Amino acid sequence: MRIFVSSAALLAGCFCIAAAYAHPLLVSHAGNADYHSVQQAIDALPAEGGNVRIAPGIYREKVKITKSGVHLAGTGNKPEDTVIVYGDGAVNVGGTARSATLDAPSDDFRLENLTIQNDYALNPANPPSQAVALSVTGDRDVITRVRLLGAQDTLFAGKGPNGRMSRQYFSNCYIEGHVDFIFGNAKVWFRQCELHGIANQAVIYTTQSKATLDEDSGYVFDHCRLSADPAARYIALGRPWRSYATVVFLSTKIDARVIAEGWREWAPGETNKLSTSYYAEYRSFGIGANPSGREPHSHQLKDGEAARWSLRVFFAGVTDWLPTNHQVRTKSNVHGEGVPRRSSDE
Repeated sequence: MRIFVSSAALLAGCFCIAAAYAHPLLVSHAGNADYHSVQQAIDALPAEGGNVRIAPGIYREKVKITKSGVHLAGTGNKPEDTVIVYGDGAVNVGGTARSATLDAPSDDFRLENLTIQNDYALNPANPPSQAVALSVTGDRDVITRVRLLGAQDTLFAGKGPNGRMSRQYFSNCYIEGHVDFIFGNAKVWFRQCELHGIANQAVIYTTQSKATLDEDSGYVFDHCRLSADPAARYIALGRPWRSYATVVFLSTKIDARVIAEGWREWAPGETNKLSTSYYAEYRSFGIGANPSGREPHSHQLKDGEAARWSLRVFFAGVTDWLPTNHQVRTKSNVHGEGVPRRSSDE
């Protein structure tokens, strides 16, 4: 283990955590690497965390990060170059959370420039099941230029231990799946991400689970893009897992044929959660935008209403934990250029 700290290093970098100045450990399949396993490198970090750099390649393993201040980054030219993959399903490991390929319940976690995949659904012999690629439940977690690949329940963005609310930030990510593939109860901002529905009889992008009116949680998607495979059917923006689900789309390009209502009930004919949930859009555009046809309980925001969902307001002015170039709102690209896309050979 090689760690050094200098006074100059303490003042440098984007992140004010140990990961900014710890000498990085290298994970690679090459013989001269510090470690050949991502989990081994994480386990070798000190209690205060540190940097792990992962060389291009496919790493078939489950990863769990319990230390705060851990920064994982792929060293390839693009996120497709470095892949962490596993194939557990909830049905065979005793629960949805346990199926995650990468589980990060830690605070100040940073993940960038790689792919996290759960390939459970790719095996036709497996029965249908939730199968999580990434589970993040820590506070002040930042995910940048990452591809998340799965089917049902791809990304779990939820609260931390003992029900503590968590703040998370996703930027320039590609997230794919079908039913409820972004789910959980946390305070999460997504900027310039692409959400892609894969071929399935139903695609539901979000399933937020705010349970009480006074919980400070919700999902906001800012200048994101929604897309779907041609074979995707019954495409919905979201459904409420709990009674006060909160999801807002700001300036979203909807390149998928979303149902006219946009939002659907958790269990149509059995539950009545849409009446208490908060579902809203601001200036959606594209083939799936349909302001006049949306579910009556949802909202089409005006300028003043949309301002309440700006980054700074959403995080109550506390944005010092974000990368420096994201602490102040900048002009976004409404077409999502620069978002890592699904590789054509996958």
